[in-house]
Amino acid sequence: MRYCGFTFLLLLLFAGCRFNTPEPYGPVPTKQQIAWQQMEMNMFVHFGPNTFTGLEWGTGEEPEDIFNPTDLNCRQWVETAQKTGFKGIIITAKHHDGFCLWPNPVSSHTVRECSWQDGKGDMLRELSDACAEGGLAFGIYISPWDRHDPHYGTAEYNQVFLQTLESALSDYGPIFEQWFDGACGEGPNGKKQVYDWQSFFQKVTELQPNAIMFSNIGPGCRWVGNEQGHAGETCWSTMTIDGFSPSNSPSEDTLNPGEIHGRSWVPAETDISLHDGWFYRDNEEPKSVKQLLDIYYTSVGRNSLLLLNVPPDTRGQIAKKDSLRLMEFRAALDHIFTNNLAKDATAKADNTRGWGSRFSAINILDSDYYSYWAPDDKHQTAEIVVSLPESRTFNRVMIQEFIPLGQRISAFEVDTQDESGKWHTVGKGSTIGYKRILRIPTCTTSKIRIRITASKACPILNGFGLYMDDISDSSL
Repeated sequence: MRYCGFTFLLLLLFAGCRFNTPEPYGPVPTKQQIAWQQMEMNMFVHFGPNTFTGLEWGTGEEPEDIFNPTDLNCRQWVETAQKTGFKGIIITAKHHDGFCLWPNPVSSHTVRECSWQDGKGDMLRELSDACAEGGLAFGIYISPWDRHDPHYGTAEYNQVFLQTLESALSDYGPIFEQWFDGACGEGPNGKKQVYDWQSFFQKVTELQPNAIMFSNIGPGCRWVGNEQGHAGETCWSTMTIDGFSPSNSPSEDTLNPGEIHGRSWVPAETDISLHDGWFYRDNEEPKSVKQLLDIYYTSVGRNSLLLLNVPPDTRGQIAKKDSLRLMEFRAALDHIFTNNLAKDATAKADNTRGWGSRFSAINILDSDYYSYWAPDDKHQTAEIVVSLPESRTFNRVMIQEFIPLGQRISAFEVDTQDESGKWHTVGKGSTIGYKRILRIPTCTTSKIRIRITASKACPILNGFGLYMDDISDSSL
């Protein structure tokens, strides 16, 4: 009887713990979307005939032999990406000019028709193999616009494009991201295409079910609405995409911040080039380290993923000046973010869910992504005080929301305490999402307070850090 009673109590305790777990709120990410967000930075590679003509948008009339990298080295791309901290590479397998970097069987405008490698070359094979060897994820950009294909502008082209997708997505291993844009200009016959986006999406899902699909409206991730590297100060991972398509999307004013009551989980991806242009030009210089840091703060630091374009030159290699700048960028990130000044702190919240340490505020300070702090359901505002062992100087505050249960927080503030015990607000924001990095004036303190002032449901946090950036031009 004693044993049965003890067992019953354990079952009640276990049931109570399960019952006390916060319920998901609103749209939530898939496991693939969570893994994608955790990549934080990926490399974009614009490479093709435009690399050799100097154009941004090719005409589709370029001779195939114009594509002729003299010393292609995809392993050099991968090594550069690894050293920069990129987790994946996405290549422009087919840009608007229609030229295919692989021997697409339904096109006559491919590497098969050029003299490079005697018509036996295959850029997708070269890069996918190099990524697999280097442990990087491999992604593909395929533009639906085709300024070369004679079928473009007719119903038949949609079938051609489906076959193009099948060829590119079937033979090169796992694809982590399929990148679409909504470009829809005129083809060689002067007509525009009515794209069958539903069939395109279905084909990707059929062939690469784990791939994140990018377009203006996702459905896996969305365009951030600009090419300047800036996600919104407010950046929701939710948006309502019903009734829209990649070529008929919401305005940039909606894409940039997302929508607080959006019905789908479609996180933002921020794409920008290391150069002014997307394809390599020798007379263009890479962005400075300070510019790249600003882009990092306004993309990764605002609940977005950064997709930085690094265009190879006519040899088929990343230019020395570009690789050196990327190494400087990586060194700057390491200098700023390797030392978390809150790593040995303690934390206490004004409310904690349930009992014990399962949802304690101390969980925001560990490195386990899946441990988090949460208050009771009735609390949509809350405070956490982080106490350091001694006064420390910092000007960057990182906060993470536990997105597997939804994005909830819509307003927060950060305070520091002075020697007299008085609190001073040093930073504030609206959304947090996967990661938010506040740039605040440099301050010295031993106590920091996070105040959640508005949330759609009980707030849930799983990460916190304090850092010192002495490289950027200013704190703000």
